[in-house]
Amino acid sequence: MATPKPRVKVPKKASAGEIITIKTLISHDMESGQRKGKDGNVIPRQIINKFTCEFNGMKVFECDLDPAVAANPYFEFNAKVPESGTFKFTWVDDDGSIYTDEQKIAVN
Repeated sequence: MATPKPRVKVPKKASAGEIITIKTLISHDMESGQRKGKDGNVIPRQIINKFTCEFNGMKVFECDLDPAVAANPYFEFNAKVPESGTFKFTWVDDDGSIYTDEQKIAVN
């Protein structure tokens, strides 16, 4: 499996108190552990099992993922932006790997 690559879309600017739309996608096979490989052996489970988004250290969005989630999990959600700051996105893999991305937003 290739190293998962997070992609995030956050507006560069917003007005104070504006509700913005955030879009995230991470390239990941999301292997459920229920399929068999060509050799007949079960392919071990390896999924992104948790996703969180924080804004200036405060949790904005969080979810747990199950094996039924398709490959390349995509999330779209809204957040209210009170001030300029940084969104931090974190994906946690079954193997303990953690993938992150940060995006800044300026409030006028």
